[in-house]
Amino acid sequence: MKRGHDRVRPARDTALRRVAREARPFLRARTGAILRLAGWSLLEFAQTFLGGYGVARALDDGFLAGSPATGLLWLAVAAVAVLPSVLAARGVFGRLADLVEPLRDGLVRRAVARALSGALGRSGDVSTRSLSQVTHQSEIARDGWAGLVLTLRSFVFTAAGAVTGLLALSPALLLIVLPPLVLGAALFLGTLPPMAARQRAYLAADEAYAAHAGGLAASVRDIAAAGTAERTVAESRALADAQLAASRSLARWSAVRVVALAVCGRFPPLLLLLGAPWLLRNGLTPGGLVGALTYLTQALAPAVQALMTMLGTAGGRLVVVLDRFTDAPPPPADDPVPAPAASADSPPPPRNPARRTPVAELHEVTFAYGPRAHPVLDRLSLTVGAGEHLAVVGPSGSGKSTLAAVLAGTEQPTGGAVRWRGRPARPADATSVRVLLPQHAYVFTGTLRDNLRYLRPDARDREIAAMADAVGLDALLSRLGSLDAAVDPDRLSQGERQLVALGRAYLAAPPLLILDEATSRLDPAAETRAELAFAALPGALVVVAHRIGSARRADRTLVMDGPRTQCGTPGELLRTSALYRDLSGLWEPGARHSIRSTPPPSPV
Repeated sequence: MKRGHDRVRPARDTALRRVAREARPFLRARTGAILRLAGWSLLEFAQTFLGGYGVARALDDGFLAGSPATGLLWLAVAAVAVLPSVLAARGVFGRLADLVEPLRDGLVRRAVARALSGALGRSGDVSTRSLSQVTHQSEIARDGWAGLVLTLRSFVFTAAGAVTGLLALSPALLLIVLPPLVLGAALFLGTLPPMAARQRAYLAADEAYAAHAGGLAASVRDIAAAGTAERTVAESRALADAQLAASRSLARWSAVRVVALAVCGRFPPLLLLLGAPWLLRNGLTPGGLVGALTYLTQALAPAVQALMTMLGTAGGRLVVVLDRFTDAPPPPADDPVPAPAASADSPPPPRNPARRTPVAELHEVTFAYGPRAHPVLDRLSLTVGAGEHLAVVGPSGSGKSTLAAVLAGTEQPTGGAVRWRGRPARPADATSVRVLLPQHAYVFTGTLRDNLRYLRPDARDREIAAMADAVGLDALLSRLGSLDAAVDPDRLSQGERQLVALGRAYLAAPPLLILDEATSRLDPAAETRAELAFAALPGALVVVAHRIGSARRADRTLVMDGPRTQCGTPGELLRTSALYRDLSGLWEPGARHSIRSTPPPSPV
């Protein structure tokens, strides 16, 4: 059982029971609309009854008795009976709106309330589930409910008219017709619970794979930087296999349903023809036999098949979709605010001045997004030494993320050379040298322990505890309850996701750590705590800053303005760089993103 605020449901509380429990008050409040719909549907009962009965009387009292006029009159009665049911269609659809539109409106209100609750309680984080419920799932429920009401109404009054007509012709007909109908209906109803479960499992597997694929699309850089492509492929394969298994199970139960449809729709006419000699010997007239066949083939069998098809397709989907609206809304999950370890603009801590060994070097590096594009990086040379804390600042579009990608080796420079530890950067060396954390943190469904040990599977619990205290993960750990608690990415705020990724990188402790706005969803105090924790590690730290406090804490700061760059200590840059002074004056400490002071010289 998941920990947290999830509403606990009994094991036997199935989706059908949950939906039925909430449907009862909805239907009770609309009893008048249901009765008016039934009143219009009585015309369909009359049409069905007169259709088969008129054919029987036309044969027995008319054509077989030598009275064609009487036969034609009964056929005319059967034909005229169709007209009132056609006129009643307008009344039926008018009453149908009284049942369908309130359902759709109520579902939309519930989904909007859930979305607003999530937006207000989770720092503006609105899940795609609420959006899907408002725009797509509510329409599925509306169309499915409308089709179910129409089909069920038609079946009830058509079946009542046919059964009444069979009784009027000969009660013995029911001894042959009803057994296969009851058997097929029982077999069909027996497939409803497992089919609903399989359909829900298939939908859940489909959503899980879609969510996984969506997360991968936003985390390709993170996965490539971490060198965990093989593990990601294995996770994708497992989710695809689960979806395939769910679809196969659903198909097997669909085959059972086809058998049930055959028993209901094909067996009654066949049994009627096989039992015709016995029925004729026991008082059934030839006209009554033809009338019974008319009831079975023209009314009862189509109505049963339409009902089963509707229940098996739209009905099952309707239950699954409506059950999604019975879930309790997710609890608020605010961005954690760890106990502040220092102010947002704290000066950098004392560092070892002996930085002899370069971890990463850029030598005359040029990078452009195309052969005719203006270069984003133009003959840039930069050295990042062991234990150094380097901040990168600049207006939006100045090439900060491009620099991070080239430094991490996920983008190849157009010209120049990138070196790690004195050797040319090679993809094979990536996971042993650097970790790149982008702004959108990659968190997967699993335990908190598995997420934190993603880059270092052998990390011990005491190391994880020390990391949580250093980085500021203790609040999230307390909320989840334990390292073995299940993590649902949709129930984490963006700040919590970034903290998980930061904790993962802290445990890995690479020689080079690059944070590309990886703390943008944390408040200034939490960001300071995380950066100081990383600065205390022996590796080099490169921070693409989104607050000026990150630059003030760094040993050196690289100011980027397109291809033009300037590097120095914060004090030096205040004297020599007009852009850095501009950023320092306009860049509010609590802002989420940098302010564009001047447009970049070329688009990035």
